[in-house]
Amino acid sequence: MIGHWREYAAEAVALGLFMVAATVCTVALEHPASPLRAALPEAFGRRLVMGLAMGATAAAIIYSPLGARSGAHMNPAVTLAFLWLGRIRGGDAGGYIAGQAIGGVAGTALAAALVAPLAAAPEVNYVRTLPGPDGVAPAIVGELVISFVTLSILLAVSARPATMRATGVVAGLVVMANITFEAPLSGMSMNPARSFGPALIAGDFSFLWIYLAVPPIGMWLAAVWHHARATAPSRACAKFHHSSRVTCIFCEAQPCTTT
Repeated sequence: MIGHWREYAAEAVALGLFMVAATVCTVALEHPASPLRAALPEAFGRRLVMGLAMGATAAAIIYSPLGARSGAHMNPAVTLAFLWLGRIRGGDAGGYIAGQAIGGVAGTALAAALVAPLAAAPEVNYVRTLPGPDGVAPAIVGELVISFVTLSILLAVSARPATMRATGVVAGLVVMANITFEAPLSGMSMNPARSFGPALIAGDFSFLWIYLAVPPIGMWLAAVWHHARATAPSRACAKFHHSSRVTCIFCEAQPCTTT
């Protein structure tokens, strides 16, 4: 396990950068003192801009050297789904999840320090994910649906030689759509580490159980669905973006061209 520390560190840094971007963008779009907030008075418009920013961030990380190194899971639910599919060893899955948890906390703490005290404003709230005004049940359903749909799409796109290079772009578009349309229900997490970091920094774990439990269930269902529909034995690795220039701990640097 310790031999793959570079991959685990890449996961930590990748999610940490994502959390910094999420916090800065939320301050820019939601803090009452922000000129951008005044220029975009409609919540839908602000969510669309936020979706574009975070979708671009996700895609950039996937195609970056960090993403090439680790595969850019950035999400314990994704790692657990790959574990169920047999694409990642148990020890490596533990290392990935530990890295993701560290990255979620460290990235949120760094962002909070960079934009203090703006990150603590109620409109920003350390980018915590919380149920929307309709309550817990819609938040649970929303998290389940976006977790299932997102991983189903990414597994399908990354499995085909004709589309696998576009996986990062597709991931960015899906993140954009989720933020734009689903965020009013649950805050759009689908990532236990992404939700845990802000909850820890804020010192408030209200409703965290939703974001720890539901995304892994949704992505496990996506993995089950993908496996059931596979027409050939799986040799694919646990990377969304594969680069033969980086030694792959999953498929020994061979191009990932199978389901």
